[in-house]
Formats: sequence, C-alpha cells, structure tokens
Amino acid sequence: MTNSILKDIQKASEKGNKLLAILLDPDKIDIHNLPKIATKIEDLGANYIFVGGSTVENGITEILVAILKKHTKLPIILFPGDCSQITHKADALLFLSLLSGRNPEFLIEQQIKAVPYLKNSTLEIIPTGYILIDGGTKSSVLKVSKTTPIPQKNIKLATETAIAGMYKGKQLIYLEAGSGAKVPVHPSIVSSVKKNISIPLIVGGGIKTKKQLTNAYKNGADLVVIGTAFEEHYNILKPF
Repeated sequence: MTNSILKDIQKASEKGNKLLAILLDPDKIDIHNLPKIATKIEDLGANYIFVGGSTVENGITEILVAILKKHTKLPIILFPGDCSQITHKADALLFLSLLSGRNPEFLIEQQIKAVPYLKNSTLEIIPTGYILIDGGTKSSVLKVSKTTPIPQKNIKLATETAIAGMYKGKQLIYLEAGSGAKVPVHPSIVSSVKKNISIPLIVGGGIKTKKQLTNAYKNGADLVVIGTAFEEHYNILKPF
C-alpha cells in the first residue's frame, strides 16, 4: 500500500479519532464464510482487519488473507503468534515483542526467525510492544508463551512496561487481556498507560459489551480490537 498504516493510526491518535479493528483467527474461521464475514466487518465501519492467532496451522494464514483480499479493501494487518504466520499478501505486520513476559523466544528469537521472510518484503513493518494483562483465564497467549500476565491491580507495572516499550522504540503499545478473556483490560490501566506514553495505544481482549467498548475509548484507547467472536457481539459495535 502506498499510504502508511502507522501514520494513519498516529494521525487518528493526534486528532482523537477512535479506530476499530476486527481480529480473525485463521484456526477459528471457516474460510467459506469469509465473503459474508468481510461484508459484516465493512458494515461495522471497521478500519482494519487483524489476522493471526497464538497457534495457527501452517499455510492457513496466507489462504485466509488471499481470500479476504478478494472481498474487502480494508487494510489487512498481520498479528502473528509466530513467524510461520507471515504472508506477503497482507498490507502490514505488527512486529510484536511480548514485553510483559521474560521468555526470550517472544522477546527476540521469533523476531530473528522472521528476518528472512521480511528482508525483501513489501509488508509495512510496525514495531509493537505487546503487553499481556490478566483477563481472568488461561489464554492461548499465556499457554504458548509460557509467561505470566501482569495482574489487573498492578497498574504501576503495566504503565512502566509500556513506557519502557516506548523508550525501546516501539511505535505502538498493545494492551491485551487475551483470547477468551473473562474481563477486558481495566480502564484504570488503559488510562494510566495512555497518560504516560506519546505513541498510539491499542486495547483488545474480553470486550463484550457496549459499556466496555466505550470505557476503552474513553480512557484512552486509540484503537480497539474485537476478536473472532465479534459476530456474537455484533450489536455492541453497530452503529460504531
């Protein structure tokens, strides 16, 4: 794409314009339903489609993205659980570092493994600090990364982790309660992080009600991500 997705997110953040992304997990989507799903996402007025999951069968991501491209003009951003999920058919890649964990595999090893895929890629690569917050359940991210999420009550640690990510040069901070979270990231964490960073803030996981969605935006989320279950909660998003 000629336009920078990161710059678009930055501009929206500066202007206070709120953004919405729908996350599709290739392992949880029936590809035959993708045309209908793409139409629903566009009807919501979503700005982006994120594609990825903690564990995804090899090759499925590329197939899903290729089909999506035929049915939507929305930018498709990879949100990969590992380097095997990278496909050049997408528009951008969240180059994630799991800052809340201490497992080198997800701090730097997967990033190094991704280099051969990315050196000559046309993907827009967006350095992103990924911070897992306890969503009240053992999420897929927790199981795969074998890392401990930051407790909801530890606002200080969540905030300082986000600031450290910004100091390390991350262009986005992503607060994530995890797939299937019983509760979303608490508004107090969102608010504290937003007040202490100067880069856009993404919030996702566990948002199931209109109030939770509104709270995320009101407390500083620039971009909210609703997962594969967005169809179950379609009414909280429309009209967006």
